[in-house]
Amino acid sequence: MITVKQISSKRDKKKFFKFLIDLYKGNEFAVPNLYIDEFGEFDPKVNDAFRFADCKMFLAYKDGKIAGRIAGIWHRGWNEKSGLKQLRFTRFDVIDDFEVTKALFNELYKWARELGMEEIIGPMSFSDLNEEGMLIDGFDKPSTYIEIYNHPYYVEHMEKLGAYKVVDWTCYRLTVPDKMDEEIEQLSKTVAEKNGYTLLDVAYLLKHDKKKLDGYIMQCLGILDEAYAHLYGVTPINDKQKRREMQVIYQALVPEFAAVVLKDDKVIAYGFIIPSMNKVLQKARGSIFPRGIIPYIKAMKHIEVADMMSIGVTKEHRNKGVAALILAHIMKGVLQHKVKYLETGPMLENNRNIQNLWKNFDRELAKTRRCWGLKVDEKN
Repeated sequence: MITVKQISSKRDKKKFFKFLIDLYKGNEFAVPNLYIDEFGEFDPKVNDAFRFADCKMFLAYKDGKIAGRIAGIWHRGWNEKSGLKQLRFTRFDVIDDFEVTKALFNELYKWARELGMEEIIGPMSFSDLNEEGMLIDGFDKPSTYIEIYNHPYYVEHMEKLGAYKVVDWTCYRLTVPDKMDEEIEQLSKTVAEKNGYTLLDVAYLLKHDKKKLDGYIMQCLGILDEAYAHLYGVTPINDKQKRREMQVIYQALVPEFAAVVLKDDKVIAYGFIIPSMNKVLQKARGSIFPRGIIPYIKAMKHIEVADMMSIGVTKEHRNKGVAALILAHIMKGVLQHKVKYLETGPMLENNRNIQNLWKNFDRELAKTRRCWGLKVDEKN
């Protein structure tokens, strides 16, 4: 027997978050979230996205045991921006039983009809800063900190539901070259001299003036808003959301991996990468302390793989070669730390601007993720 329960208590939320960890226990490719991050994401007092979004969370039980979970997000901000009537789904995880999947999505169909929504899309969370997309290819590759892993049977379940492709994101693994590309290095110097660009000394400010560094990072997140505004599913983030994201950046900040480009002491472009947190989060199983602290220290000191977070340039300074300046700076840091591989985050398959940044690297398509769509009608 399958039953579905809408949840809201802290105790039930802990079960909701723990289900993912238990479902993928021992899986070498899955990277679980931290409880503190997940509780914050679904807490209106912490996540300011709740000012323009509502959420419902559900647990499915089969024969008295938790068999699946899903959350629905009514993102009024996105609907107003896009003119679409969509309900998002996120945190969808399930045992290999299609009847459980149907029972979970039936709850979202009910809510969608109550709201007058015409389509359910996902997996997508509250903002583009969160995990998005269901893995449809690359199940034998480890997820990064900002990705979701899922079993192959999830795809079969979605197809049985009648889901269709909305957009796909691709992820690449880049092999770090043995030495700096002289052409990129020379181009970066030319670009800097021609346009009056300078690079922020992140290491110095991190040590001597963190408050000032906060201000620059907030400017970077403002550029993220501008640079990614036209992409699918993206909505602006306010200052409270930016400050929360800034704390995430600090948790894994390696100064040599952060390129912040200034002109007249204002940020006009940035690029961030972080050490891979895969092993840390797998060991932590939801809590850094105490299990994950030693893996965290090792991950920050001995960096074999680094994950690309984001890169952004203000509209005024696009097409001026500033990307070469960012790449040159980050590659120096990568070579300094003897990093072997870089993992890109999910990139929209038709976002040629960002894909072209990596065209000169030895790269392989590692993973493809999909945003699914489901029509809402009386038959559902």
